[in-house]
Amino acid sequence: MRFATLTLSALTLTVLGGCVPQNQYDDLMSAYRSKEQQLLQLQNDYTTSRANEDMLRKQLAEAAADLAAAKNMVGGDRNALDELEKRYQSLLAQLGSMSPLPESVNETLERLAAEYPDIFEFDSRLGMLRFKSDVTFDLGSAKLTSKAETVLKKFASILNEGEANNLEVRVVGHTDNVAIRRAATAAQHPTNVHLSAHRSISVRDALVGDGVAANRFMVAGYGEFRPISENTSKGNADNRRVEVFLVPMSGSAMASNSGATKSTGSSSATNAAQKPSNVQTATGQEENEK
Repeated sequence: MRFATLTLSALTLTVLGGCVPQNQYDDLMSAYRSKEQQLLQLQNDYTTSRANEDMLRKQLAEAAADLAAAKNMVGGDRNALDELEKRYQSLLAQLGSMSPLPESVNETLERLAAEYPDIFEFDSRLGMLRFKSDVTFDLGSAKLTSKAETVLKKFASILNEGEANNLEVRVVGHTDNVAIRRAATAAQHPTNVHLSAHRSISVRDALVGDGVAANRFMVAGYGEFRPISENTSKGNADNRRVEVFLVPMSGSAMASNSGATKSTGSSSATNAAQKPSNVQTATGQEENEK
């Protein structure tokens, strides 16, 4: 900065002496200011570099201390350190791919999903079956299609066998965000929340009717409030779904399940939900006319 100040003083004296025209003076001043800004930037960069270097040195010192402490904990055995690291990474990978369901159950459900890909998909990471409402139910209705009933019957057999027999079944319904407008539909399902809950109950009742213990179930309906896709003409179909989550049953629930009486009766809400509609719609029609 001292050099820059002296240069500016010399430049000023020269101009005052009348040796430099105004346009040249302006050019010289512009060049001077540019160099001055470059100098300030270099000083800032230098200060920042020193700060970064100090921080890096501090981090290196801390890392060295941590490494020394780790070596002392295992007696300075580097092989032991490597084994601990491998074990940690292995457990981390296992955690990322862990499924809540036994392997035998996963395999059986994956085979069923491969047999009926148009009805549902299976996610082993979540222990979740996602039934597609457009092929599982009639339009704007909680009445199961005949194909869905066939799939649910096979699903019930899986739930009653082997390790799957001790799993809890949580049935959760969802819809798109299109409001129910038809009077006949609204008489049975006043809102999308009602429709989603009634569809969950229909799935529950079908499985109970096929021999799955009634005390293994939880049902819910979120309506349009938990979409998985943007509600557009294409995304609406993804949002219309019923998800079935399988989770390990608690000890008290298992004890209750062992002595439970399997009920095949439908609730009054389900009977109302499955009442035939007077409105006939074409197959494949968008649910915005529900």
